[in-house]
Amino acid sequence: MGSSKATTVEEYLDGLPDDRRATVSKVRSVVRKNLPGGYEESVGYGMITWQIPLSDYPETYNGQPLCYIALASQKNYCSLYLMGANADAVQRKTLREGFEAAGKKLDMGKSCVRFRTPDDLPLDVIGEVVSGMPPSRLIELVEDAHAGKKKKGAGTTRR
Repeated sequence: MGSSKATTVEEYLDGLPDDRRATVSKVRSVVRKNLPGGYEESVGYGMITWQIPLSDYPETYNGQPLCYIALASQKNYCSLYLMGANADAVQRKTLREGFEAAGKKLDMGKSCVRFRTPDDLPLDVIGEVVSGMPPSRLIELVEDAHAGKKKKGAGTTRR
């Protein structure tokens, strides 16, 4: 499918073929059931996103809400972007060990878990990972990462 031009979650879902809509809807319900308070569901970057609203955290590097999770239907698979699992070693370990314990193959990029059907995912583990990071922790990780980048560049000059 690629990037959607939808502006609402309902438009996004309505634009999917029936099989993909069912897949995305099932994973979306797991995210929504386990999501800590303080995140809002929206559409951004052509995907369904769960993010910290700018009214709660306006100091983002790109002026966009700070994204925690995104869910998308791609051309050949679906993607669940778990930014927390990319940024936090505990979440990453929970995810990897959970897939292994469930006997499922983890097809993961940096923060993207690729899947074709909900059966490819241990949904209880996805719920556990989703529930594991309140907005305050995501903000802390982002601020620590940006502080580290500033320290690395400190004292250097460009020629």
